[in-house]
Amino acid sequence: MSDRDSRHKASMERLKTHVDEKVARADQERGLLLVNTGNGKGKTTAAWGTVTRSLGYGYKVGVVQFIKGLWECGERNRLEDDPNLEVVVMATGFTWETQDREADTQACLAVWQDAERMLADPETYLVVLDEITYMLKFGYLDIERVKRALENRPPEQTVIITGRSAHRELIGMADTVTEMQEVRHAFNAGVKARRGIDY
Repeated sequence: MSDRDSRHKASMERLKTHVDEKVARADQERGLLLVNTGNGKGKTTAAWGTVTRSLGYGYKVGVVQFIKGLWECGERNRLEDDPNLEVVVMATGFTWETQDREADTQACLAVWQDAERMLADPETYLVVLDEITYMLKFGYLDIERVKRALENRPPEQTVIITGRSAHRELIGMADTVTEMQEVRHAFNAGVKARRGIDY
């Protein structure tokens, strides 16, 4: 065995020991709170990937879309016939298009009632609150009301929150926080969003 191969084998043995120790320490089994935030692309896409994964195991899933409801959504189109999936959309489009705070607040509160119902349902394995961070940032939703629903959800239920500038209290509550960081985005160079890739 060459020197390089020996070093590689020793390194992999150390890595395996480290990973095995972490696996052995992970003895809790419960639902999680995940936050996908940051200014980079992929927050909602990652959430839909987890929706697909949960549906693949036959779990019941609820998705509430707070911002992009009027946009085409390839993932929603593909999965909407699954009887285990419920999708509720705010359906007002982007808030900078409507420019009507009162109407947007009422639309947000209406779909939030659906979200609260999902968050209270012990049969719902996964709930995605897509772009809810904006609802908190603009003051359409009260952070305490959101926290209460998250804290009182069934213990086996996982929730994914997506959107830029996640509220610090949600980040503090979360089990896993992923920040998507933009390095470069084609849109900033004048490239249109692409069907099947961006939506």
